[in-house]
Amino acid sequence: MKVALEKAEEAFQAGEVPVGAVLIESSGRDFADRNRTIETGMPTSHAELLVITAAAKDRGDWRLDGCTLYSTLEPCLMCAGLAVLSRIPRIVYGARDKRFGAFGSVTDVLEMTNLNHYPRVLGGCYEDESEKLLKKFFRKGRKKKAEKKQP
Repeated sequence: MKVALEKAEEAFQAGEVPVGAVLIESSGRDFADRNRTIETGMPTSHAELLVITAAAKDRGDWRLDGCTLYSTLEPCLMCAGLAVLSRIPRIVYGARDKRFGAFGSVTDVLEMTNLNHYPRVLGGCYEDESEKLLKKFFRKGRKKKAEKKQP
């Protein structure tokens, strides 16, 4: 989770929403990245999607059995769905996402019936550190908007 926080800080420095993710295989090999939506101009460039895609490509297999996904923010519906589809057995996240969170905050994909895979999900890991960085980012953004409005 500490590496995910480092990646979130990198995202903050790059002007991206500060979310970092790490996917660790049972062998110990890891894939780490940060949000890159502004950098790529793609709404799908979430940290979780990037690490899942990198791991699947490296493995040559879309099934990510034996992996754990760490994210500094509760995954959104897109990322939660991808984690379920790729069969990730364990997901750990930091801050809850009251606007888009898909593991209990807004919706809960684990309550969907008829899925063939249900990961174990643990929220609140390094929650304070994750929230602090997110709040800092959004305060900075609001301050910039207010400065632009002044004559």
